[in-house]
Amino acid sequence: MRDLNLRSVDLNLLPALDALLRRRHVTRAAEEVGLSQPAMSHMLGRLRDVLGDDLLVRGSSGLALTSRAEELAPRVAAVLNAARAIYRPAPFELARVRRVLHVVGCDLHSILFGPDLMARVRKEAPGIELSIENYTRNVFRRLEDGSIDLVFADTQTPLPPGAVSTVIGEDRYALVMREKHPVASKKWTVADYGKWDSVVVSIFGDGQSDVDARLAKAGVVRRIGMSTPHFMAALATVSVTDMVANTSHVFALRYARAYRLLVRETPFPEIRFTSTVIGSALRMNDPVIRWFCTLVKEVSEAVRRRLLRAASETSYSPARRRGRRSPQLLRGRRYA
Repeated sequence: MRDLNLRSVDLNLLPALDALLRRRHVTRAAEEVGLSQPAMSHMLGRLRDVLGDDLLVRGSSGLALTSRAEELAPRVAAVLNAARAIYRPAPFELARVRRVLHVVGCDLHSILFGPDLMARVRKEAPGIELSIENYTRNVFRRLEDGSIDLVFADTQTPLPPGAVSTVIGEDRYALVMREKHPVASKKWTVADYGKWDSVVVSIFGDGQSDVDARLAKAGVVRRIGMSTPHFMAALATVSVTDMVANTSHVFALRYARAYRLLVRETPFPEIRFTSTVIGSALRMNDPVIRWFCTLVKEVSEAVRRRLLRAASETSYSPARRRGRRSPQLLRGRRYA
């Protein structure tokens, strides 16, 4: 039997057919689909011609279905219900979702946001597993082919074709040194970058930095004593050497006390960065991805507020114990 070419069939007849078979009354079927009675009568005539059957015949108590109509009724209803489902979003029950979310980030994201993120995930979507994976040079190809879902980045990251970003928060650089650094009590200047070795965090190992661009304009070259992709390694190294680091202000506040560090303003307070998560535009309509982007933004903002509030309220300060205040510290105090 040859397949029917749907282009030769008027599918607009199906709602009328469904109403006629259910109502078994031309006028009432017409009212249901929004047609006049004569228009519905015309539709019935066309359906009889197309299907080669009377469909509705007059009986003792009104119109009755033919045997062919009895056979068609459930099939027509099923087709229309399936068609409606195409245009009706499937119900989304987050608590019933079972999947792994693959997100690319570094230790800063895992440490700062991971605990709060997982507390919310376990409460709202216990079936979701979060996999935080390392950056690679082909990260955006992995995003495009769907092997990863999201990438932590910032607004300076060039967006590849087909990618979109969601802002999750703002941060700035802080100058970090150990509490007993030789210049701990002095004002840090641009020239000091040329006198003390630096620890830098380099995700892709490209050595690109806003700070180096500013130093180059000032004719200052800093020596890199250590380069690492890990923010925690930078803080740990600074805590036991005379090297310094420019790192995330919020992250430095989180571990200043543990590592006995000074968190100070850089000579470039205008350098700020906006954190984002980048996803594929093709998958941003995925309700799980949309939910997780919103969750990351809420957690990021909450963590930053909490750390800034704790830093402003802390009573710990080695400078206070010595009866004086350190110069140029963030918010006018030392965090160690």
